[in-house]
Amino acid sequence: MTNIMVLDYEGDFEQYRTSIHGYVSNVTTVKSSLELVERCQEDNYQAVIIDLDHPISQVEIIRQIKTMSPLTRVVVLGTLPSISDVVKAIKLGACNYLVKPYSANDLTQFLSSLHSEKPTDSVQPVKLQDGKTIIGQSGPIKKVFKLIERLAAVETSVLIRGESGTGKELVAQALHYSSDRCDGPFVAVNCGAIPENLIESELFGFERGTFTGADKKKIGKFQFASKGTIFLDEIGDVSPQMQVKLLRALQEKKVTPVGSNTEIPVDVRVVSATNKPLEKMIADGTFRADLYYRLNVMPILLPPLRERLDDLEELCLFMISKFNKLHNRKILNISPETLSLLQKYSWPGNVRELENVIEHAFIIESSETIHPEALPSHIQSSHAEIEPQNGHPPSLNGSAVPISEDLEQASKANGMDGIYGMDTKDLKYPQLKEEFEKEFIKTALKTYRGRINMTAEQTQMTKVTLLRKLEKYNINPRDFQH
Repeated sequence: MTNIMVLDYEGDFEQYRTSIHGYVSNVTTVKSSLELVERCQEDNYQAVIIDLDHPISQVEIIRQIKTMSPLTRVVVLGTLPSISDVVKAIKLGACNYLVKPYSANDLTQFLSSLHSEKPTDSVQPVKLQDGKTIIGQSGPIKKVFKLIERLAAVETSVLIRGESGTGKELVAQALHYSSDRCDGPFVAVNCGAIPENLIESELFGFERGTFTGADKKKIGKFQFASKGTIFLDEIGDVSPQMQVKLLRALQEKKVTPVGSNTEIPVDVRVVSATNKPLEKMIADGTFRADLYYRLNVMPILLPPLRERLDDLEELCLFMISKFNKLHNRKILNISPETLSLLQKYSWPGNVRELENVIEHAFIIESSETIHPEALPSHIQSSHAEIEPQNGHPPSLNGSAVPISEDLEQASKANGMDGIYGMDTKDLKYPQLKEEFEKEFIKTALKTYRGRINMTAEQTQMTKVTLLRKLEKYNINPRDFQH
């Protein structure tokens, strides 16, 4: 069975759902190119079908899909297509072009051909300098590895998004050392740490005598990174005035040192990163939309540590090895009780906070194994705060229903066996995934009385994702405001 996605602006594809039912396990329809790209990053699809008749549809989106997911087959649809459109679509990676109106048989023939293919899900560890690798084998981090592997083969500008402490600079290094520019320099610049009056000269350099103390010419970071990669960390902290100059440097691939009238060509790949909401900043007028589009040709979204807890033990063991060398200790492992405590913590500081916690444990622990008593007090006490009291889970303002309990009660009320409403006689993951997701969101809204912000925060979903799911499942949060 096949998982496919359809970019269907007008809802025309609905008429084919019945015909293709036996060939696909799940059909996801989206109505915008942006949502299509986001979904390709979140999930694996064997095929993507794009209707090019809509005015805002673009053939160029095929390039993005094939960059993120080379194994995904792309089919484009169109009425009376020009030869040039067909050729361009095929060159960009489309495997077929169906002329509208097409028959259900045309579609099912294509879908049936996918069943014989054997997609591979193997992901190689991402290499850093000196043979080091990024730690992780969980599903979310493997998606990042795949993107790094694909983006390392092109010169596209990359914007790395993620919470503080998720390892954005490590990903930037991985992009550099996996690319053809690996023999060139990797230059990291923390834009948030440089005073506003110095950042231009730091990036572009300056001429001798430009200002007091400038007794000799200085080469800027862009020139220093020639033939390599420049990493602009905390790009959201750059002032609007500097954004204009940075945009020009990216567009023209030339820089002008402070105090000079001469433009100097630069050959660098630009990778940037931020944990700030750039889209909101654009709406507020504090970040330029044109610079955003220049930097965000292809985004990499780093998962927070709480979404990749399967990597926690491996990360801990790596850090234990690191601190053994640093502190001349011989700690061998971490106890199961300690690991359990760490897995129940929310990790607002992500991997950086975990590293701090493990180093703290090295100072306290006197044996060869890290025990719970060696952890910081806030880690030890965080579990107690969420433990059931008197056999009853905690509530919000004394009246909310626990989500897991409510889902289980709903399962029994509907006569379903198994956990969370799963009918063990009909275990089909795609359908059950959507059904569980729908019920989970309803229960969460009931628990937090329809409050969007609180529901997103407490369920650890982004607000954008929650709103998209509400629209997908036609759920009205006002129905839960009681």
